[in-house]
Amino acid sequence: MIFHPVVIALLVGSLLTCGMLLYSAYYGAKILRRWDLGSGSDLQLGLERRTYLVSTLMSYAMAFQLLSLFLFVYTAEDMSRFIIGAMCAAGSLHANRWGYPALMLKIITFLLAGTWLIVNYADNRGYDYPLIRKKYALLLMIAPFGIADMIAQAAYFLGLNPDVITSCCGSLFTFGPGKTENSIAALPRGPAETLFYAGMSLVFTTGIVFYRTRKAGYLFSMASAAALVASLHAVIAFISPYFYELPTHHCPFCILQKEYGYIGYPLYLALMAGAVSGLGVGFTLPFRQIASLRQVLPPFQRRLSLVTLILFCIFTTLCVYGMLTSNLSLRDL
Repeated sequence: MIFHPVVIALLVGSLLTCGMLLYSAYYGAKILRRWDLGSGSDLQLGLERRTYLVSTLMSYAMAFQLLSLFLFVYTAEDMSRFIIGAMCAAGSLHANRWGYPALMLKIITFLLAGTWLIVNYADNRGYDYPLIRKKYALLLMIAPFGIADMIAQAAYFLGLNPDVITSCCGSLFTFGPGKTENSIAALPRGPAETLFYAGMSLVFTTGIVFYRTRKAGYLFSMASAAALVASLHAVIAFISPYFYELPTHHCPFCILQKEYGYIGYPLYLALMAGAVSGLGVGFTLPFRQIASLRQVLPPFQRRLSLVTLILFCIFTTLCVYGMLTSNLSLRDL
């Protein structure tokens, strides 16, 4: 299975990305220690030239990290055809112990990579490298996750054995007293619904307040992160069964399949991208009073908040559409 074209692309891409991360982290550590914009030394001039190269390399590396999450899930979904017992990516990822840790690391690096790109963009708007230390400190924090992501992904793909029988999504995402030992259960439906609707209401309320008044920015950012977690639980607990029209089918991966119009891809893309842009608002808020960013950062944050609201609105609309057009009614169960 390692010769699957997308698997090769993911492994090679992750290896190159880790190489760029390590190279950039080395110069990032040097910048954190030796950066002095007021100095005209050869070292400072060299660091200033090097930072353009590093920023360019990392922009490509972080963009690949964003893409690799969906490539990884697509590959796991596609390989379910070759793994005994698997009906979708849920079974493929359960085929060995590295599947779900690799997925979790992909999600974490997606959020971190998206946030770094936002901070880097904001830094490039200033004329005096105002966020140079902040973005390289963030880079040093991302590097271990990127390396762990590469290792877990490689261990997962290299450890796949088509002769091993895995569990299907029906047994992995099971609720109630008959739930198996290996079930991956989200919150019960009631609490999941409460958290989902409360989280989305908070996102839209604080987002509109921030967009209009530039207040409640930190609350908006935290609400975006909380809405991501609540939404993932909600998809498993009560949203996905509406798409399947089966009250017992809670798999968050089957909605990626052709039978359901690949609805899972725009659903998850809107959710993940919305969380990233919402987090970007919070990450850039402390820098609004920096002289070189005072004029450019507030409009940028305002646009970020609008993008976040639009993306969460798309996610919510897709969920509500699936619930309203379904022949299933969980209220009667």
